[in-house]
Amino acid sequence: MKELSLVQAAREGLNEELKIDTNTCFLKIENDLNKKENRAAGNSDPDGQRIVNMPKSQATIISSATGLALIGMRPIIELSNTEDIYLSFSALLDQAAKLRYMSGGKLQFPITYLIIEDDERCDFNVLHSDSPYSFLLHGGMKVVIPSCAYDAKGLLVSAVRDNDPVAVFLPTRALGEMGKVPEEQYTIPLGKADIKRHGTDVTVVATGHLVAAALSAAEKLEKEGVSVEVFDVRSLLPLDREALEKSIAKTGRMVIIDDSPITCGFGSFVASTVAEEFFAHLRAPVKIVARADVPVPFNRLLEEYVIPSEEKLILAIKKII
Repeated sequence: MKELSLVQAAREGLNEELKIDTNTCFLKIENDLNKKENRAAGNSDPDGQRIVNMPKSQATIISSATGLALIGMRPIIELSNTEDIYLSFSALLDQAAKLRYMSGGKLQFPITYLIIEDDERCDFNVLHSDSPYSFLLHGGMKVVIPSCAYDAKGLLVSAVRDNDPVAVFLPTRALGEMGKVPEEQYTIPLGKADIKRHGTDVTVVATGHLVAAALSAAEKLEKEGVSVEVFDVRSLLPLDREALEKSIAKTGRMVIIDDSPITCGFGSFVASTVAEEFFAHLRAPVKIVARADVPVPFNRLLEEYVIPSEEKLILAIKKII
């Protein structure tokens, strides 16, 4: 095992796939931002033709990936801001996510969208503070969000090898988090959650960088006699319903902490799924800790009021214990 940061692990997985499969290519927008260490840009290009600097046009790079997939390539594209997807909904949701169905399964679109998830801190301003993965979920696209280095590499490799388009969101707040990664190649199947901490009183379903907040909250609540199980979703779609039911059946209570908006967000989807399918296991109402339905304010105090946090999670847990 070796120690890598989350972004280093993602980069390693990307570079390995470029070496293994000559049909894999990497499209990126070359600028000062993705030259820094917090970008996942690949640096392994055996034949000098499969890592391509693209024009600074999000719609162009995403549409190009769809075309490359049509001719048998497995494109990986890096988007340095989550808001880039707003400019490309037609290529994302009206083409890549639908054309396999429209062709009766004859065409495949093995595209990996590697998206550096924006930090909601107000110094990134309101235009770079969204977590819009729910939009892709609404369109039926596979979405994964790793919370640690081990998951980042394993999920990215699985995404690249999948024959459907997959969006991999790398949370900015967790990019520098160090973790152990195997020396050998490995994958993490899409649709498989992970229990990061076992508990018996309440299940906390967490996504991305909020897994760390859930683990911290669990440690504090343990001192008060509350046993918290931290359920790292990892794969938002497909959702690991089997693991979710098993955890809810054990604890009987659930709190969801997620960085998408409360209305029609991922947290609301999980809550409705549990209410519809696993209601018999519940001993208390489901609670959701998510973003308020407003843009992130350019003000520290207002921002803290809007976004999910460890403190809000602890309060939600105490309400149902």
